[in-house]
Amino acid sequence: MTSAASTRRILIASLVGTTVEFYDFYIYATAAALVFGPLFFPAESASVQLLSSYASLAVAFIARPVGAWVFGHYGDRIGRKSTLVASLMLMGGSTLAIAFLPVYATIGWWAPLLLCVLRFGQGFGLGGEWGGAALLAVENAPPGWRGRYGMVPQLGAPIGFIAANGLFLVIGLMMTPADFMAWGWRVPFLLSVVLVGLGLWVRLRIAETPAFAKMLQEGPPPAVPMGELLRDHWRTALGGTFGAIACFAVYYIATAFALGYATTTLGIDRQTFLALQLGAILFMAVGIVLSGIWADRSSPANVLTWGCIGAILAGFLLVPGLGSGSLATIFAALAFALLVMGFVYGPLGAWLPGLFPARVRYTGVSLAFNMAGIIGGGLTPVAAQWLSQRGGGVAAVGLYLAVAALLSLIALVALRPRRGVAPMVVEGP
Repeated sequence: MTSAASTRRILIASLVGTTVEFYDFYIYATAAALVFGPLFFPAESASVQLLSSYASLAVAFIARPVGAWVFGHYGDRIGRKSTLVASLMLMGGSTLAIAFLPVYATIGWWAPLLLCVLRFGQGFGLGGEWGGAALLAVENAPPGWRGRYGMVPQLGAPIGFIAANGLFLVIGLMMTPADFMAWGWRVPFLLSVVLVGLGLWVRLRIAETPAFAKMLQEGPPPAVPMGELLRDHWRTALGGTFGAIACFAVYYIATAFALGYATTTLGIDRQTFLALQLGAILFMAVGIVLSGIWADRSSPANVLTWGCIGAILAGFLLVPGLGSGSLATIFAALAFALLVMGFVYGPLGAWLPGLFPARVRYTGVSLAFNMAGIIGGGLTPVAAQWLSQRGGGVAAVGLYLAVAALLSLIALVALRPRRGVAPMVVEGP
């Protein structure tokens, strides 16, 4: 039986790591919406600069499946713990390096090129992070607690968001806009080194998961986990990918796109809108917690199904919300969208690992989650910005979100009759 102290250490390790990773990831998304356009991408039009900045955001989503393949390979062969440490170091190092990048006015086109290289490093590291953190929690969960254990690393998303945007908010209040553009935006990237150190300290003190240890006792690990996954479980991996795209679409429309749209098109003060988002993100945390409890009482797939239905509704409510210009109405629309985000994101920590056997679980979970990131998240800010400018305004953005949620709903329904593997059995230590 796992001791209470060991259980707390495991859950804290899964939560702290994802908090650090998502903090690093979100400070880039926030900076992309606020400052990277004029600093790194020369153009006569502010909307073109913002579009270029969002395109650099998408680079990480292209890197994430590559990271999923590499870290999944080693996670299924040498273990979850060491792989999680490596992913955290890569993500943290890339983030810290961004703080020292010269801008376009200093080194020309080298500036956006180096920014994209480091953004690729962020995505590569995150590609191995989420899947490993979810497995660390779920593979240690006692019977009947997979949903609640699986939602713990998911809480790293709202906590990381609050830390990232809260820091940007405080920095913006403490300095002039000119100072913020000149050097203030670098501070959150510099401070990431503190969080990375904390994450490493926690993760180096945990043991390997029981599921991986048992797998090694039963036989050697797969020589090429990705090959075995694509040969024997490709249908499940495809269904898992589409089942997860709704959470990315909801999140990046309600955060990165909404921030850029509000501050450029609607003319809302940056600090005011950051404060609105910080309040709305609390609803996401509530949704994640409730989804974990609900998943244990029914099933993760059932919670995800209802969450996708809510996401379709959120897509249509986003139109009157963002288009109203009223801060109260905008906040209500964002809060509802992020509450729904909790129900399409929280259960993924238990649902995706349950689709794959332990031999290829790290690879399968990481690949499905990060491919979903490309489809539902990587292209979303770019597509949403383009649609809002030329494709029918914010109404088209809402329809985009509804369609993404519908695709996830279809995948969830398609996976229910045939899971590809038996339900996951969590082995005890």
